[in-house]
Amino acid sequence: MLTVYLDLVMLLNFLVDFLLLMGTNRLSGFPAAPGRCALAAAFGSVYAAGCLLPGFRFLGNFLWRCVSLCLMAAVAFGPRRDAVKRGGVFLLLSLSLGGMALCFTRQNFAALTLGAAGVWLLCRVAFGDGAVGREYVPVTLSYQGRTASFTALRDTGNTLHDPITGEPVLVVSGQIGQALTGLTQRELASPLETLAARPLPGLRLIPYHAVGNPGGLLLAMRFPGAMVGKKQQNVLVAFAAEGLGHTGMYQALTGGAL
Repeated sequence: MLTVYLDLVMLLNFLVDFLLLMGTNRLSGFPAAPGRCALAAAFGSVYAAGCLLPGFRFLGNFLWRCVSLCLMAAVAFGPRRDAVKRGGVFLLLSLSLGGMALCFTRQNFAALTLGAAGVWLLCRVAFGDGAVGREYVPVTLSYQGRTASFTALRDTGNTLHDPITGEPVLVVSGQIGQALTGLTQRELASPLETLAARPLPGLRLIPYHAVGNPGGLLLAMRFPGAMVGKKQQNVLVAFAAEGLGHTGMYQALTGGAL
């Protein structure tokens, strides 16, 4: 007679789900978020135990497995635009894990290698050319009672620095700039005129150059106590009036040193 220990089943499923969720975040370039991943994994472990209880074994069929994975993804990734893509990656990894384990037990290493390569390729397709190697960082800025929380792409190709101090500059979209400072799109797009009018204390100019762009000037100001990832910093922020593109994924750019 086979004896199944629910506590061991729950522990094993918790660890596997936790690692899959953390891996999904890292593979798609987002912070690991261990707290949310642990909460979602705990739900998964309870579901796994429920599948073994008399009267609830129907939960083990394919439909309910997919439902549980979707709920776990919702808990782990939150109500974000990119959550659907990350949820798809998590679903893919979870279903692939079972197939790869089967390939391993049958010693079919060719299928195992092809499966791993397929997962990587689909992640690249889902997140564009930056699925692997990009890193997204949560940022929170506050100014005169206004607070904006958004996602920044840590781009090592972004070398924008303050020409006076040499410190790296965080570049945010015009929408974030408007929400924080109250400056209009026109004011952000006309840095010299806006600086001359002195609508806000601490405004200054940052020169920039970009590929395929002759460059110019950006309005900038300092934000003490900014949260970049888990680190509180005194950050110089420049406002890109035209936006940064990919606004569904990120609304700011940091350099490798920020």
